Amino acid sequence: MAIRAAISGSHLKLRSSSLGARSLSSWWPNVEPAPKDPILGVTEAFLADPSPDKVNVGVGAYRDDNGKPVVLECVREAELRIAGGFNMEYLPMGGSVNMIQESLKLAYGENSDLIKDKRIAAIQALSGTGACRIFADFQKRFCPDSQIYIPVPTWSNHHNIWRDAHVPERTYHYYHAESKGLDFAAMMDDIKNAPKGSFFLLHACAHNPTGVDPTEEQWREISHQFKVKGHFALFDMAYQGFASGYPEKDAKAIRIFLEDGHPIACAQSYAKNMGLYGQRVGCLSVVCEDEKQAVAVKSQLQQLARPMYSNPPVHGALVVSTILGDPNLKNLWLGEVKGMADRIIGMRTALRENLEKLGSPLSWEHITNQIGMFCYSGMTPEQVDRLTKEYHIYMTRNGRISMAGVTTGNVGYLANAIHEVTKSA
Repeated sequence: MAIRAAISGSHLKLRSSSLGARSLSSWWPNVEPAPKDPILGVTEAFLADPSPDKVNVGVGAYRDDNGKPVVLECVREAELRIAGGFNMEYLPMGGSVNMIQESLKLAYGENSDLIKDKRIAAIQALSGTGACRIFADFQKRFCPDSQIYIPVPTWSNHHNIWRDAHVPERTYHYYHAESKGLDFAAMMDDIKNAPKGSFFLLHACAHNPTGVDPTEEQWREISHQFKVKGHFALFDMAYQGFASGYPEKDAKAIRIFLEDGHPIACAQSYAKNMGLYGQRVGCLSVVCEDEKQAVAVKSQLQQLARPMYSNPPVHGALVVSTILGDPNLKNLWLGEVKGMADRIIGMRTALRENLEKLGSPLSWEHITNQIGMFCYSGMTPEQVDRLTKEYHIYMTRNGRISMAGVTTGNVGYLANAIHEVTKSA
């Protein structure tokens, strides 16, 4: 009996193992490899290139004039102060209260009445991406029949965020290809023609990927038309301070909308302006009618965050609140963020001057007219392909140049290569 039972058990085990193997092989037969991310794929290709002359102007991260990643001095000092002084317990679902308060003051103004009246619902988010995604889910849950109007072009991940939140996407005109500037008339027409009470995604400053921003007067006209149509604006503010070097100036669009009484939302990120790329620290805020509504909205934002990641990470929030909460560290940061902005502005000037000295038949005025990390060069995908194939220069195929990757050491090489692939255009 014992032998028969052992044989029977072995047979069942083998049969079970065989079924398990068959089941495992049939779980995911229809899964195909995902397409490569158009931005991250550029860096992968760059890293795989053995050429000593290769240049990466595709990465959306700041580099110093030697092409190296930068950790700001204010961040290092904040980390020294933090080290060993805090436990590793969970933050509340809404995140660090101190970080949120400092973020609101940065976005809405140090003496904002909205902050004093507790009319802003805000939570810590996983950088700007996480803030946008939480808002997209909030929009879907409480305005289920709404759409989102997104500029053409925009940061490619915006499309993914609202698509995965199941919010239908519409587009509005933004970039004018011939002038390489803002297509303001067409943009205003789209705002006027959108259904009343539509949601719009606006880039607060340093529009990605074009580097083209409305003027202050144009922002006032945009705000007025939003008021007429009752539209809602979500500002994606990934570059406050990094665009002009002055955080107050870079928040001007938001302040104009607030002056006009708009109930806006804002997605903030500290990736670029503090170099906290890998810390994934940001803030989502929504302006409400009163304190009671703000409490309700915040509770719902937290509920959306709960099944996604439960609680946001601690370290980056401590760094941000330490820097912004200490006058000396904040002043150090203001100097450093201006230094980053100034270097990029200087590289814009150098690239344009080099192209003009080469006798390029094209106008490169737009390089210095645009602002922020990116220059929308106007090059075609085929010209970008030539840059990569012949000169080992890597960028996204829409012609977006990350000015952070341009240095005094490679700007001449880059200008010459661009001249060679565009001179016959």
